[in-house]
Amino acid sequence: MLSRRSFLKSSSLLALAPSVPTFLAQAARAAEGKQEGRILVVIQLSGGNDGINTVVPFADAGYARARKELRLPQEKLLKISDSVGLHPAMQGAAKLLESGRLAIVQGVGYPNPSRSHDVSMAIWQTARFDPEEQKTYGWIGRALDTRAQPPQGTPGAMLLGNESTPVALRSRKSVASALAGLDDFAFSDVASTIGAPQEVQGADDVAAFVRRSALDAYTSAERLKEISLRNAAGTGYAANELARRLSLVAQLIKAGIETPIYYVIQSGYDTHAAQLPTHANLLRELSGGLLAFFDDLKESGLADRVVLLAFSEFGRRVEENGSLGTDHGTAGPVFLAGAP
Repeated sequence: MLSRRSFLKSSSLLALAPSVPTFLAQAARAAEGKQEGRILVVIQLSGGNDGINTVVPFADAGYARARKELRLPQEKLLKISDSVGLHPAMQGAAKLLESGRLAIVQGVGYPNPSRSHDVSMAIWQTARFDPEEQKTYGWIGRALDTRAQPPQGTPGAMLLGNESTPVALRSRKSVASALAGLDDFAFSDVASTIGAPQEVQGADDVAAFVRRSALDAYTSAERLKEISLRNAAGTGYAANELARRLSLVAQLIKAGIETPIYYVIQSGYDTHAAQLPTHANLLRELSGGLLAFFDDLKESGLADRVVLLAFSEFGRRVEENGSLGTDHGTAGPVFLAGAP
């Protein structure tokens, strides 16, 4: 029989057991994950990306006229055509574009645009203009409701990160989950606390139940660790948070998790002041992350299954402000990436 102290320690492990999601435990138990089905990855560029300095209309006389301090030198741009070029920091995106794995849709917005972050994001998240309808289900959630649900315990959509689950994923039938990292499920010194597996089997008291539950959580965590190692991320990812999250998405896809929607948020695009260095860093992280992600999937033979959508709630004004930044605008570019 466990001592009171050991029982309480094991009970705390039992409380942690739900933190190993059922769908991950099921994937961990599978010998080989399924490698089929279409997948959409969404990147939310929070804050309002300056589309004009992302996809730059350098040949337009209005660009130089409106942006004395924020104008990007034409000779440094990554030329797409005789009139448009990508920000110099977007070398990864330029490589994707050159290889046919990137499409840019310019001027995307909605009628009577709002320059409010909250209002604009609510419209993007729900594809609804009525504030009452924005309290119901998101556009991704509604789409998931129209298709067959993934296996029991597998979420229809997953947020990678610590943020609140986006309204876009809210659904009537489909489950959305959040995951910051596989390392979240590591348990230390569990075996010494709960005992060997043969000591747990066959016992029927409450303490044994706790030990069995804790052992199951521990075993799942250990198998998840194996999944992580077996499906290690590619080597092209930079050392930043967006790249880490995209790397985790790639690991889950390679592991055979049957979730069709992954959602990632990159914040920091509200560039009212000192925009040039901040915006360059953000676009460098985004562009490099996209290239590393799709090169990783290509090497694993999975690139044909995945399309990525990157959007921001609005663009920014054409005219720069007095703080070396730009204020809230309306429409902006949307990126679609992937072999398909």
